[in-house]
Amino acid sequence: MARRKPQSGEQTSDKPRSLGRDAMRRLLKNRAAVAGGAILLVIVLAAVFADFVAPYSITEGNIRNNYAGPSAAHPLGCDFMGRDMLSRLIFGARISLSAGLIGALTAFVIGVTFGLIAGFFGGKTDNIMMRFVDIMYSFPTLLLIILLMVFFKSSFSVSGVAEGGFRGALSNIDRATGGMFFIFLGIGLTSWLGMARLVRGMVLSVRGKDYVEAARAVGTPRSQILRRHVLPNVLGPAIVAQALQIPGFILYEAFLSFIGLGVNPPTPSWGMMLSEGYVAMRSHFHLVLWPALAISITLFAFNFLGDGVRDAFDPRQTRR
Repeated sequence: MARRKPQSGEQTSDKPRSLGRDAMRRLLKNRAAVAGGAILLVIVLAAVFADFVAPYSITEGNIRNNYAGPSAAHPLGCDFMGRDMLSRLIFGARISLSAGLIGALTAFVIGVTFGLIAGFFGGKTDNIMMRFVDIMYSFPTLLLIILLMVFFKSSFSVSGVAEGGFRGALSNIDRATGGMFFIFLGIGLTSWLGMARLVRGMVLSVRGKDYVEAARAVGTPRSQILRRHVLPNVLGPAIVAQALQIPGFILYEAFLSFIGLGVNPPTPSWGMMLSEGYVAMRSHFHLVLWPALAISITLFAFNFLGDGVRDAFDPRQTRR
C-alpha cells in the first residue's frame, strides 16, 4: 500500500515534540527575551573573567585623576580617589549578580521545602506553618532585611578582633567574602515567604490528582509520592517564579550598599558606587550615571528574559 503524502501544514516527523523543545522554540521567537539573555550573558562573562577584562586595579588610584571625566585612558572616567570607573563596574557586577542569584537560590530552597511540607501533610502541620508565614509577612521585607543586616554587622564585626566559636566563624566568612555573606543571609531569610505560599498552593492542587490517589492506594510511601509525583509537578513553575524575583534581590543589594550596610570597602558594588558618587553628582555626574545605568540595564534584561521564560513554559499567559 502506498503511503499517503502529508498534506500542507501537517507534521511530517513521527517523533513527537517535547515540551522543553516547544518552550525553547517559543523563547527564541521572543526578541525581547533573546536580547535580555544576550545582555546578561555579556554581563556574566565580564563578571566571571573580571580579573582579565578589567583594565585597572579596583583599589589603587591615581590622585591626579580624581573626578576625571571620560577619556581614552579611562573610557568611563575615574571616581573621587582616581580609580577607574569601568574596572569597578566590571567587578561590581560580581556582587550584584551574586546577590541576585545566590539570594534567589537560598529563598528557593527554603521556600520550596517549607511549601512542600505544609501542603503535602496538611492539617495542623499546614496550619501552624502557614500562620508562621503570615506573621513573617506582617513585617515589611526591606525593613526586616535592614534590621537583620544591622544586627549582623554590629554583632559580628567587632573592630577587627578575632572571635572564636560560631560567632567568629560567621565573622570570618563575612570578611573573606568582602561583606557579601550577610547580604546573602539577610535576603535569603526574608525572601522565601512568597515561594512557600506558591508551592504550598500547587501541592494542594497536585495531591488531589488521580495518580497521587492511586499511588496512595497501592501503599506507596509518602516520601516516594512526594519525590516522584508531587515535586516534579511544582518544580518548573517554582523555578520560573523565582527567576522573576532576581531583579528585586539585586535592588536589595544595591540599596543596602547605598545606605552602608552592604559589602565592605574597598570591594566595589554598584550600590556602593552610587553612594560614593551622589555627594558630588552635581559637578561630576558620571560618578552616578554609570552605576545607575548598569543597574537599570541588568534589571531590564532580567525582566525581559524572565517574562520570556514564563510565556514560553505557559503560553496561555500570552492569550489572557
